Amino acid sequence: MANIHDVARAAGVSISTVSYAISGKRSIAATTRRRVEEAVLALDYRPNAGARMLKGTRTNLLALSAPLHAGSHGPAHMAFVLAVINAARTFDYDVVLLTQDDATSGLRRVASSALVDGIILLDVSQDDERIELVRTLNVPTALVGVPRVTDELVCVDLDFERAAELSVQTLAAQGHTQIGLVGQDPLIYERGSNFPHRFRAAFEAEALRLGIDAAFVPSRENTASVRAAVDELAAELPAMTGLILHCNEPVQSMVLEVLDQRGIRIPADMSVISACSSFDTVHLNPPLDVIPLPASDTCGRAVALLMEQLSTGVEPRVELLPPTLVEHGSTAARQRV
Repeated sequence: MANIHDVARAAGVSISTVSYAISGKRSIAATTRRRVEEAVLALDYRPNAGARMLKGTRTNLLALSAPLHAGSHGPAHMAFVLAVINAARTFDYDVVLLTQDDATSGLRRVASSALVDGIILLDVSQDDERIELVRTLNVPTALVGVPRVTDELVCVDLDFERAAELSVQTLAAQGHTQIGLVGQDPLIYERGSNFPHRFRAAFEAEALRLGIDAAFVPSRENTASVRAAVDELAAELPAMTGLILHCNEPVQSMVLEVLDQRGIRIPADMSVISACSSFDTVHLNPPLDVIPLPASDTCGRAVALLMEQLSTGVEPRVELLPPTLVEHGSTAARQRV
């Protein structure tokens, strides 16, 4: 059966142009529309439920694909799920939550049954199997996250690259010349989740650019792994006075406990930044300077762009929200010995 990609190739236009020509929601040149119509007839293409909804029939339901993977931190995961639900409510939409590891089967099911008007993808991996599927479903879709290839996609996320650069630049400006990074659970890197790889790559590139000695160690959510991570960083960076934590809240708490047990004072001996955290770092001991990960902002923007796709249409894009650093007193100028 022909799909929208086939029509676009035959007509020599983009997928979005085919969608606009079929839906009638955007003015298309007569010659272009004619090429699309001829391709549709020649290929016997039948727009699916998503395309028909663009013509006016709505279910007021969105599908939220948020698979639960090994290594995922439940509270952070649910913060994004709730942010999507709250944003959808502002548009009088309800949400169908899809959490199975086999994420593609659920998406096929809701799309084929004409159950939803649009799709939101969470926990996007670099080479996400869901992406090729949503390209063929012709159902408006928005991603919270940035995969390796973004052609014809609408993506929203925090600018993790800029967040990493900001973290390194802040510590470097204070005179710290050896900076460590404690990262996510190794399983998250292994499955190719997009954001930790983006952050790590930018951290290493910025450290190299500034002439900073840097090291990265992932950590699981247990005391033994955290101790091993701190030990490894100390071995690689014996004069380390700057530390960036890009990991979940329990791991950050354990890192702080290990430092305290070893008599390392914050910020007198070690300046620490909590990077891209979805939780309030004021409650940590001590409170940490933080670059917040604003689930409500990223998910709210993704839902808003999805609503635009359902009405006037949206060109494919990647929107990255700028990071900000909130100070709570956990960084200071490096103490010269």
